[in-house]
Amino acid sequence: MGDRIELAEVVGAVRDGLVEATSQGAGHGLRFELGDIQMEFVVELRRDARARGGVKAWVVDAGAEAAVSTARTHKVSFTLKPRDTATGRNWLIAADDEGDVSGFSAAARD
Repeated sequence: MGDRIELAEVVGAVRDGLVEATSQGAGHGLRFELGDIQMEFVVELRRDARARGGVKAWVVDAGAEAAVSTARTHKVSFTLKPRDTATGRNWLIAADDEGDVSGFSAAARD
């Protein structure tokens, strides 16, 4: 199962994509206020002795969902409200003042 994607990796990829969008849009006159991000996944929960709490959530591929017993899968929905860590306000994509992205991820500081 080397192709499994952990739920935390999916959320991290979305966060990193937003950080990248900000840097690509720097210097442009048009800015977008980033609103709520709604995410929904089908996950398979598995016990993992290495995981804190003993359980990990793996995102199930839509094509593979039918093959996985529905008794072992769960739908997870949540809304993220991105905030600028420096100001506490809504985050702006392509902002003149890019804000502080240091609180988002280690990749954003590279």
